[in-house]
Amino acid sequence: MRLTTAALIGTICIGGTACYHATITTGRPVSTDSISIPWANSFVYGLVPPPIVEAAAKCPNGVARVETQHSFLNSLVGALTFGIYTPIRIDVTCAAPGSVKTSDASTIVPLEPVGTVDQSDDSTVRADAMNRAATIARETGRAVYVQFAR
Repeated sequence: MRLTTAALIGTICIGGTACYHATITTGRPVSTDSISIPWANSFVYGLVPPPIVEAAAKCPNGVARVETQHSFLNSLVGALTFGIYTPIRIDVTCAAPGSVKTSDASTIVPLEPVGTVDQSDDSTVRADAMNRAATIARETGRAVYVQFAR
């Protein structure tokens, strides 16, 4: 009985010190610009997520990588608040301009602009632009994009 209790307590102690980490990569080349939020507010074990990171202003060419993690201090605060407040660290790395990596990491394919659609346009205009972009991408086998102007 004591051995089982000791093993359970040891497992909880070791598991409780873990730093949870997730990395999402888009395949785009990395630039030197980045956004770092060491204490993004999250609540109830992450069920209430942190606010959306508005990266468009800082990363005009898109995002290359997003990393989220619970650092030791984030986890400690979460444990002390019994999971009510569970902060996380978010790191966003911006993409370099005008290119995207293909499945072959050594090959860089320039993005093909398809056009610009105003955000105030109705949904049929936006849908037509997306359909046109999909058709061009399928026919050429190259990456394309539609830019939504403000």
